[in-house]
Amino acid sequence: MRIAIVTDAWEPQVNGVVRTLQSVRRVLEGQGHKVTVISPDLFYSVPCPTYPEIRLAMVRSRTIGDLLDEFSPHAVHLATEGPVCVAARRWCLRHDFPFTTAYHTQFPDYVEARSGVPAEWVWRYIRWFHAPAQSILASTASIRQALVDHGLPQVRHWGRGVDLANFHPGVARHPAMAELPGPVQLYVGRVAVEKNLEAFLASEHPGTKVVVGDGPARAALTAKYPDAKFMGPMFGEELAQAYRAADVFVFPSKTDTFGLVMIEALACGTPVAAYPVTGPVDILTPETGAMADDLDVAITDALTRDRADCAAYGRSFTWEASAAQFLAALVPIIEEARAA
Repeated sequence: MRIAIVTDAWEPQVNGVVRTLQSVRRVLEGQGHKVTVISPDLFYSVPCPTYPEIRLAMVRSRTIGDLLDEFSPHAVHLATEGPVCVAARRWCLRHDFPFTTAYHTQFPDYVEARSGVPAEWVWRYIRWFHAPAQSILASTASIRQALVDHGLPQVRHWGRGVDLANFHPGVARHPAMAELPGPVQLYVGRVAVEKNLEAFLASEHPGTKVVVGDGPARAALTAKYPDAKFMGPMFGEELAQAYRAADVFVFPSKTDTFGLVMIEALACGTPVAAYPVTGPVDILTPETGAMADDLDVAITDALTRDRADCAAYGRSFTWEASAAQFLAALVPIIEEARAA
């Protein structure tokens, strides 16, 4: 099967969208499917205002169409709501080629957090973009309900997975974290305002706060919270070692749709503390984490969880299952295209 994935988020970006697409692509190609990725690095692009790490591609639908014609896909999936996918959407509609989309990011909330533009205004764009899709893939029940509530009923489940070869409780503890005063409280992700990271750094629970990741807010937060340990980006085994060395993983975001880092931490045996919002409420169980409106309360509670229970639950999330869900959503698209 030939599958075209069109996305505005791709390498060298490091985020949940990119990691999800990379992981699912790897599984699908291992099963013999042919997957092409049409991404911003193929075109002229400009830095996104306030977020220069993200590149906005300047591309016409005809250019996207030429790439799709050359690949001759059985199915087209639009992963994001940016200019590359808008161009692909336009081509698909002009040629009556059905497509699926995905809702990876709480884009309306992100825009509101970064610019002050009301989220409901952005939802108008979200509805316009996704309305023609055959299916909209979303990772949690909360997000699927949010899409339905905003007039987008064609939702399907697409879960996430963990690279269990890297993330498991048998990995060694990160040497730079092994001797830190405990409890060691870890955050992993982008260091940006929409991640609500300052709520974690300002929390009063004793111990050491560790931040793994990078982003536009890093310099300011490093200066403001000198007692926190900012360790920069980590990947693969080194990241697993950081999860393993932490006593609790803290997920302060209130705008994520899932939170891939939570299940990676759990797979390493580390319990999770979070707010009771979309993402954590869909993923965490009473045995594997704690949620509270007061982050200090959640941290204190999460520290009582059994690490073996966390690791066992984390192992239940696999990329093979995620790829199967993604592929199943494409089947009716393929059948309809063949009939046409």
